[in-house]
Amino acid sequence: MKTGIIIIFHNNAKEIDTSFFIEQINQSLNLELCLVNNDSKDETNHLLNTIKASCSNVSVVNIRKFTSDNAAVKAGARYMYNAFELNHLGYVSINMLNIKYHGLNGLMQMICKNQELILNYNYKNLKRKQTLKQRLFSVTDYLKQLKVNNPFINLQYQTNL
Repeated sequence: MKTGIIIIFHNNAKEIDTSFFIEQINQSLNLELCLVNNDSKDETNHLLNTIKASCSNVSVVNIRKFTSDNAAVKAGARYMYNAFELNHLGYVSINMLNIKYHGLNGLMQMICKNQELILNYNYKNLKRKQTLKQRLFSVTDYLKQLKVNNPFINLQYQTNL
């Protein structure tokens, strides 16, 4: 069983470096990624599908009518739980992050470098039966709680104070 990560995109084509994403994702084979396109009007969906074509552990969900980040996370979660046997499922919404300084590449590096911590997400404190919503966790909040020293994580919480 794996851990999944949902990443929500909306009009992020200019920030997506497909080669870098593919390189990072191919180093994270124990994670199952779901890239959710939340009704982008640019080339975001095309770029996400290009990444999917080069990575065995990537799925793409395309939402055709813009929805809230919570609803987009839920759509990705429903897909992931139906398609894979997952221990846990984390999420990241790009629109809620400060990507100005480290960009999406910083996010992908953070996920890749901390995949062991993400894979071992809080197993000891979890109840046996949980609803779909209870099994979702924010990847950035979780790594912040663990006091992971990562410029991307540190920047997110310095600017949001």
